[in-house]
Amino acid sequence: MTTARVLLLSTLLILGVLTGAALHAETSAKSDLKVGFVPGPYIDEFKVGVAPELEKKGYRIRYVEFSTGLEANNAVFKGEIDANVMQHTIFLNSYNERQQTDLVGIVHVPTPPMGLYSKKHPVGSPIKPGSTVAVPNDPVNLQRALWILRDLGLVEIRDSKPVDVSELDVIKNPGGIKIVPLEAAQAPRALDDVDFAAIQGNFAIYSGLKLTNAFALERMTTPYINVVAVKQANAGSPWAQDIVAGYKSQTFKTAILSDRFYDGFTLPDYLKR
Repeated sequence: MTTARVLLLSTLLILGVLTGAALHAETSAKSDLKVGFVPGPYIDEFKVGVAPELEKKGYRIRYVEFSTGLEANNAVFKGEIDANVMQHTIFLNSYNERQQTDLVGIVHVPTPPMGLYSKKHPVGSPIKPGSTVAVPNDPVNLQRALWILRDLGLVEIRDSKPVDVSELDVIKNPGGIKIVPLEAAQAPRALDDVDFAAIQGNFAIYSGLKLTNAFALERMTTPYINVVAVKQANAGSPWAQDIVAGYKSQTFKTAILSDRFYDGFTLPDYLKR
């Protein structure tokens, strides 16, 4: 083989490798990120601490807001958005089981706990027999509300799987507390009509309630700390890992820990001092 032919073949080989790499970069690169949220603090957390890190890496971010978690999850599954930030792992697993989907959490985010609130009774006053208490009507969050009432000594409940919980799981109610199930997002508005309402943290904050004004806050454990959810096939993608890196960045840590608004939030391990 002549020297000229060797050089030609070498050049073609190099060009082929470079072209292949370029095509791979073009198909795997993602410049636009669509991230979904429901009412609550998670969009602000993202904008103040995660978005700056992603924008440094060249991403353009589109924020998509939904009224319910079901809509936000459906949008991720259908590929209409890339990720959402609004749910804990128990809710996510329940959604996957019902819908036969495969969404996964890739990183925990600061999460306000569920709390018991009232407009009719001052904080610290006793909860009287016969009081009405609004609770979420979905089983997973109903269980959290019942745990709050249990920890206050108001009821006793049986152990049940989160997806199977109902008001029938209250096995002792010596004070005759009237439990009123309703859509979780309606709980803040129900405060005008009931004595107390167990309100998820995102809805409480969105409606102007302060965690420090709750009668009681849940003892939040890791499965109830909210996550960023994506399709399982995307969990290891560069853009998904860049979102994770954004949450674990110093920018995000400084933004959250320096703002008193986040006092009372349950923090992921990577944010603990």
